[in-house]
This record gives sequence, C-alpha cells and structure tokens, in this order.
Amino acid sequence: MHKSGFVNIVGNPNVGKSTLMNLLVGEKISIITSKAQTTRHRILGIVNTDDYQIVYSDTPGVLRPNYKLQESMLNFSESALSDADVLLYVTDVIEKTDKNEEFLKKVQKAEAPVLLLINKIDQTNQKDLETLVEQWRDLLPKAEIYPISALNKFNIDIVKKRILDLIPDSPPYFEKDALTDRPARFFVTEIIREKILLYYQKEIPYAVEVVVEQFIEEDGLINIKALIIVERDTQKGIIIGHQGAALKKMATMARKDLERFFNKKIFLEIFVKVEKDWRSRDNLLRQYGYRLD
Repeated sequence: MHKSGFVNIVGNPNVGKSTLMNLLVGEKISIITSKAQTTRHRILGIVNTDDYQIVYSDTPGVLRPNYKLQESMLNFSESALSDADVLLYVTDVIEKTDKNEEFLKKVQKAEAPVLLLINKIDQTNQKDLETLVEQWRDLLPKAEIYPISALNKFNIDIVKKRILDLIPDSPPYFEKDALTDRPARFFVTEIIREKILLYYQKEIPYAVEVVVEQFIEEDGLINIKALIIVERDTQKGIIIGHQGAALKKMATMARKDLERFFNKKIFLEIFVKVEKDWRSRDNLLRQYGYRLD
C-alpha cells in the first residue's frame, strides 16, 4: 500500500520553520535568515520513496498584518490549517506561549493531528523545558509534543517516523521525481531575496520584491535577468550603492548560490525599479504571486 499526505508547517516568525522544512525535505527549499518575514509564500517540498510521498509545506510566520502583503502572508498560513493531513506547529524555548492567541485558537480547532515541536532546546535547561511542555499541554491538549533542535538535528528522525505513521494510504499527488511545486524562476527570486535580507539593513529587505524577467537555459549555462522592485527612490539608491558597489557585491553572492543550486554556470543581470507602495497595491501583489482572497 502506498502512503501520501500533506504535512504543513506553521508557527510564529523566527522559530525555525524553514530550517526544519529543509531538514525534513533533505534539500534547501526555503530561504533562511534571522530576520522575520523571510518566508513570504507557501512553499512545497516533496519527499518520495517507492512506498510514500510526503508533501511538506513551509508557510510565512504568523503576524498581525500592517499592509496588504502581510495579509497575503497570513492567508498562506491560515490555508495550511485546513488542508493538512498532519500539522506541525513549531514554537521554540524563547517565545511566550500566549503569543498570537488568535492563530493558536485556530490550531486548537484543526481536524488534522497536531505535532507541537518545541525548537532550540539547546538554549534551555531540563527544568525550564519541562515547565514549557506542561504549559503547551494545557494550551493544545490534543497535540503530541516533541522537543527538538533543528540546528543540531536532535529528535528530527523521531518526528519523521511519527509523520510517516500518521499520513494516510493514498496514491501520490505529484510525479514521483518532483521535489517541489515551484518553477525554477521562483528559486531564483528567493535566492536573490535571501542575499538582500543578509546584505542590507533596516527596512530595505521588507520593501523589496524580486521578479525574474528572463530565464534562458542553454548547455551548461543559464542566462538570468532579474528585477529588484523597491517602493522609493531612496531605497533604489541604497540597493545600488556608491558607483553600483552594493548591488554588484550582492549579485555576486546570489550568482554563486544559484550556481550551486542549479549546478550550472549562471550569467546574472540585476536591475532596480521603483514601484511606489507596491506592498499595498492589489494588482502588483497578484502579479508577484500573492493571494489576496
């Protein structure tokens, strides 16, 4: 009998959801930085064997929306509650259990089995961890609780085994050689955005969107033309830097990562364009792949 199921990862920002996703899938599917709002979309990573197909789904960290882009990010997170065969609610030893009670109430009502993963246990002691487990047991009595460290891969195999027990008998949902539901262009935008998050400070990374205008694959080479969208002229100036130095350095970092990702030589051109207040404009958000319904 073949097993297949959707395993959706939800939780607040910065608890380690993307690190966990990449561990479970065994490939770097989600970008990872220490900044909140790194993940903006719902990204699927697919694990195949002859006997099963597990479709993992990474979602944006749950936050109260301040503008349309964040409303879309919350839509991605909330949709993950309704179509999961198994729900992984990720928290850590740092955040308070009452953070984002509204979303937690929706998790309490979820019909799918919930595995509550307390991450970063290397940053606490046994006594405090036991207290935290009890607090979570009161809040999510139906959930199974697993203390983990995604960074140190502690307890990850136990979680994987439990997920496999819980997913239903079903034929595969995707082709058996599929790794993700996203096209190659999506990973180009994510890798460039990761470098922007790492390289630039303050509000700049949050005001940025990346659009791939050209992706032409030839023998051993991919030609890529990408556009960085910002909201104001001042942001454009910061992205480009003095005599183009900042843009050139960030583009080099992105190109090296893209060459590792695609295992091919990359020719990368990046331009910067101002689209005033794009984060609050429905037509642009839809164009960039965000859900607004």
